Amino acid sequence: MSQDVLILEMDGDTARITLNRPQVRNALSIELSERLVDAITTVKRSTRVKFVVFKGAGDTFCAGDDITEMLRWAEDENGEYTQGANGVMRKVRMYQDMANAIEDLDKLTISAVDGYAVGGGLEITMACDFVIATERAKWGMPEVDSGITPGWGGTTRMARYIGKRRTKEINIIGAIMSAQRAVDWNLWNRVVPDDQLDNEVEALLDVLRSKNQQACRQLKYIINRGCETELYTAQGFEMLSAGLSGAVNGLWEVKDADKGAGVVGFSSKDSLWHKRRGLSKHFWAE
Repeated sequence: MSQDVLILEMDGDTARITLNRPQVRNALSIELSERLVDAITTVKRSTRVKFVVFKGAGDTFCAGDDITEMLRWAEDENGEYTQGANGVMRKVRMYQDMANAIEDLDKLTISAVDGYAVGGGLEITMACDFVIATERAKWGMPEVDSGITPGWGGTTRMARYIGKRRTKEINIIGAIMSAQRAVDWNLWNRVVPDDQLDNEVEALLDVLRSKNQQACRQLKYIINRGCETELYTAQGFEMLSAGLSGAVNGLWEVKDADKGAGVVGFSSKDSLWHKRRGLSKHFWAE
């Protein structure tokens, strides 16, 4: 690995983001966090990339925020501690935006977890679509014993995955759990032998590449959005997605749709546009 704190490799349809501070278990320093935001933005812009793999250098995924730098969150542009709690809130909002950006990517995302995924490291995994971990991997939210609380998924996304009671257990007690428990509790997908992580990630990528990528994008979108709303609204997303699937698979014609004539008519101000606007512009306007 190079000395760069983050390595972004974009090879064909796959981007690989490696957190590269193995000497401190890939803790999220201010520099690494900013680089991660930049990497996600770069990947988001790409239309070639369909899959993103997150991993950590060495034998650890990510040990969370670098607590040794946490006081710097209160610094202003001059390095003076004038921002106080507002500085902390600004930093947390940045982290939340980053996690939301990962979750909202129109690509399928995989966390490849070895060693520890705690604090912010665990929060990265919860923003991804798939999580594969080694048997020796560990996870937890130990912030409570440093007198701090999570800011970008440790209480919110976690509760949506494993429920309120278990989320309280993880955050208030702060224990470090096994990878198998994460699978048993529906937090992660699979546990594999320690020497098989890379192979399992590549096998999953092979499966995902075989899919209709438009269908995968739609499924990711409607599942993410549907989980955050009540049933009937979620079913609306599901219905519209089914219609879009039909359209992109060739069933796009609808007899009483105008096949773009309205847009063309607006540009040319043709008879159709004049008729519609003439009937509508002042109707019930008085």
